[in-house]
Amino acid sequence: MHASLQNNQFFVKEHVGLFKAANNYDIFDPVSQQKVLECREPDLGIFTKIFRFTDYKRMTPFSVEIRTPEGQKVLTVKRGISLLLSTVDVLDENDRVVGHFSQKLFSIGGKFDVLDARKQVVCTLRGKWTSWDFRFVRGETELASVTKKWMGVGKELFTSADNYVLSIAPTVGVNDPARLLIMAAVMCIDMVLKE
Repeated sequence: MHASLQNNQFFVKEHVGLFKAANNYDIFDPVSQQKVLECREPDLGIFTKIFRFTDYKRMTPFSVEIRTPEGQKVLTVKRGISLLLSTVDVLDENDRVVGHFSQKLFSIGGKFDVLDARKQVVCTLRGKWTSWDFRFVRGETELASVTKKWMGVGKELFTSADNYVLSIAPTVGVNDPARLLIMAAVMCIDMVLKE
């Protein structure tokens, strides 16, 4: 696991754009304000780009690469076409599957099971549809939370950009594979649940 994932706090900033098809984010250490990761969707096909500007946006496939600012791959989050429920794959820096997300049917606000490579539940992502309040829980224990960082009414009304704060509990070890899956899941909140 890459050293950049050992922090407990991350600020995720979506790139601003009125007419953007790709999902692009920068991830910062909120203490040092240094960029620690970049999330890019480099290989969008023409049909995917077209459908991203329609009501079918939530159904389009995606492949987001998370890299260091120097270009070293940390993980990849990808999904094929989604008709009803999403199943998302998470790959490590060597393109090995390390986990999956499986969306729950009939969950208000969105709910994902976060699964390891053997499809065993690591934790569950639960959200409230009335706000940007998401929690990663294992049983009754909270492993991490994601909240939206509001940037002002004008920016929120006229762009589709979102900013998040990811907080990972200190009880989650620095080499715990759940960290990798939690970081990957943050991308899914925006692209699967909230678009």
